[in-house]
Amino acid sequence: MTDIWPTELRVSKDRHRLTVTFNDGASFDLSAEMLRVLSPSAEVQGHGPGQGLTVPGKRNVAIISAIPTGNYAVRLGFDDTHDTGIFTWTYLRELGETGAEKFADYERDLAAKGMTRDKTEKPR
Repeated sequence: MTDIWPTELRVSKDRHRLTVTFNDGASFDLSAEMLRVLSPSAEVQGHGPGQGLTVPGKRNVAIISAIPTGNYAVRLGFDDTHDTGIFTWTYLRELGETGAEKFADYERDLAAKGMTRDKTEKPR
């Protein structure tokens, strides 16, 4: 069991941010986009080393649900129907502390693959 746990989880009114405050007073404002593209789900991370996916087009994704999972995590649901990521308190803390670097790596990966953070229109 971890000594780190949130005292507050708050989704912003526009549903594009999650604020997490921890028992030691640390507080982090996490974007829905970062949470979505760095989701700990197998859909994003894969089922083993090197199997992770780069998820484009999530700049404007919104959080539509935050469901407690035991005493150790929260399951976040997004308006693109992704809802399989279980975010442990430890992982939320990690994203708060190192999310900017992880997101910068994600943006470099997008660029290298010719992808964008913006949703592309499907041909009609």
